[in-house]
Amino acid sequence: MQLPARIGKYELEEFLGGGMSQVYRARDTVIGRTVAVKILTEAGCQDAEVKARFLAEARMAGNIAHDNVLRVYDFGEDEAHRPFLVMEFLRGEDLRHAIRDGRTGDLRGKLAIARQVARALEYIHGQKIIHRDIKPENVHIDQAGVAKLMDFGIAKTEGLQMTRAGYVLGTPYYMAPEQVTGQNVTEQVDVYAFGVLLYELLTGTKPIQGDTVERIFYSILNEPLDLEPLRQTGVPPALCELVARCTAKNPGERPQGFAPVCAELERIAGELDGPTVVLPALATARRAWLLPAVALAVLVVAVGLFFALRPKAAPEPAKSIRAQSGEMVLVPAGRFLFGEKKEPVDMPAFYIDRTEVTNAVYGAFCNETHRDLPPGFAADRPDYPVVNVSILDAQAMAQWAGERLPSAREWEKAARGADGRMFPWGNEKDASRANVGTRQARPAADLALGASPSGALNMVGNVWELVYDLSAPSPAAIRHFRDLLNPAPTKDEPWYTIRGESFQESALDDKVIWDRATVPARWKDGNIGFRCVKDAR
Repeated sequence: MQLPARIGKYELEEFLGGGMSQVYRARDTVIGRTVAVKILTEAGCQDAEVKARFLAEARMAGNIAHDNVLRVYDFGEDEAHRPFLVMEFLRGEDLRHAIRDGRTGDLRGKLAIARQVARALEYIHGQKIIHRDIKPENVHIDQAGVAKLMDFGIAKTEGLQMTRAGYVLGTPYYMAPEQVTGQNVTEQVDVYAFGVLLYELLTGTKPIQGDTVERIFYSILNEPLDLEPLRQTGVPPALCELVARCTAKNPGERPQGFAPVCAELERIAGELDGPTVVLPALATARRAWLLPAVALAVLVVAVGLFFALRPKAAPEPAKSIRAQSGEMVLVPAGRFLFGEKKEPVDMPAFYIDRTEVTNAVYGAFCNETHRDLPPGFAADRPDYPVVNVSILDAQAMAQWAGERLPSAREWEKAARGADGRMFPWGNEKDASRANVGTRQARPAADLALGASPSGALNMVGNVWELVYDLSAPSPAAIRHFRDLLNPAPTKDEPWYTIRGESFQESALDDKVIWDRATVPARWKDGNIGFRCVKDAR
């Protein structure tokens, strides 16, 4: 096309590339925004399959709104009746070039990219869309490190089948075995392709090699993935294991969807970002030898006495960056009696939310981060605990607030104190102090008489609380969720614990303070919420 040219209000300024469809940098002459315009060529219009895929891409992509997915602004036809898409114009490079040129950063940088891609895929699967062509060329990295999933040209929506018999779609290196053999395509093909992409992101090389499509397909169908190059890069074993599980040849052996993938990536990233020990400054050590030995000894003794004899100040209160924060209470350092057998455990001091995270706080988080509100979000009840959130949602809000989810020991110490009591308020089984058996939630700050020794409210009752405690599910738990989740959960995907009972339980249980239930990482329910903790410094 001779440039400059114009389609409607879009002025085409630069040809960017393409095949059956061509992409141009353009300017929206009404609002002055730079956009990308993708036009189906005349040859593409003549091929019914290609045109159907282009139109399907327009319909699908136009309904997607996610920070890690390319935005589509407009759709139409030019004067020659060729369909076109108007998309977000991306600056930066695709992941293929970033990998090739070593611009994906260290392990944390690579994990940041992988987590964004996984979140995008979790989102589109929630929209009943299967991408089917996950590869580095279809992930764009902008100058701020934001990853965007793009090119839905061969994506498949639920109930839509455009592929001719005997004809497979996808890029050979990243195709799952069932995609190669033309079997029923499910979301699991994207999990497989993501595993291959993750391997390549971490090592810089493809895990599958071959000079012909036939050789590549043979390897995909018959040869195990060689994980040795991945191990040699020094990535954590858990990351090697995640790649192996994602690329399992049997779809049922892969993580079931992207909720468990996201959870595992978040866990691995969290371990990398764990607390570090700060050693004494080397400069001080280097100067020490200059002091006479006696003077140095006196100085050490004096300083030691000063710190030993001065009054001990309590840790400073945690400072949250929430837009509307609930109060946090201090759980002092020291020993407490943990679990059914009341085993003594030493814990450092930490802060915990006085109440469950409320709709007001969670709504502020969603508004600031442009995240979707939970299903059935009760905006008219700002002081009630937020529910219908997965552990991934809870982790995202905690990270936004500069906090984290409690461990099992932190939750229990905050709930029962140091003396091994049966309930937050003591050993008396008083159902009036906990919202159990009422079949409806109450405001998060209600029932002050049920406060724990640290002052936390509703640690028992009201809503179950998500705890960052990976736990193997029992056969009974797997059977329970089999009819509630699609695809059905397996023991190999991440399961986490919930603590403290909810308003839906029939009665206050004697073991409520130390017992737990186990749920899949992707599970959400109207009686499950959470609260956050923060280290005391």
